[in-house]
Amino acid sequence: MSITTDHYNVDLGKLGARLDVARTDNEANVAIVDHTLPPHTLAAPLHRHTREDEISYVLEGEMTVLADGKLSTVPAGESVVKSRDVWHTFWNAGDESLRFLEVIAPGEFSEFFEEVAPLTPLDPSDCESIAEFLRIGERYGFEADLESIPKLCAEHSLQM
Repeated sequence: MSITTDHYNVDLGKLGARLDVARTDNEANVAIVDHTLPPHTLAAPLHRHTREDEISYVLEGEMTVLADGKLSTVPAGESVVKSRDVWHTFWNAGDESLRFLEVIAPGEFSEFFEEVAPLTPLDPSDCESIAEFLRIGERYGFEADLESIPKLCAEHSLQM
């Protein structure tokens, strides 16, 4: 058994991300990220992953997930699978903080958070930062619909 301490702890705008288990810590190549999100906050634009599945286990609060056009609510003590190639996003619609563990399999995408941290929060008018964010995403097989943010925030009374 090995315990490592060189994992990141970053803020991605309002989304907190702490790497608990790095993909290099295990032969299964799985990563676990501990995320936090304040009330009434969108975590990410509508997006999809082409290389990994994400499994979110809610520790505190409630997570609202929009996946493949369907809305679901995931309370504390339950989990949701956000499968690869499925357009999805999630947010905290509640009045209390959301905390969840994200299991990423395979785990390479967990490294994305540390790479994009210097660019966040993304300023829509900063074309250079937006282009860099999209370039980093492309390397990870991650596609984001940044234009979905204003619509999602307006429809669900969220901030980003």
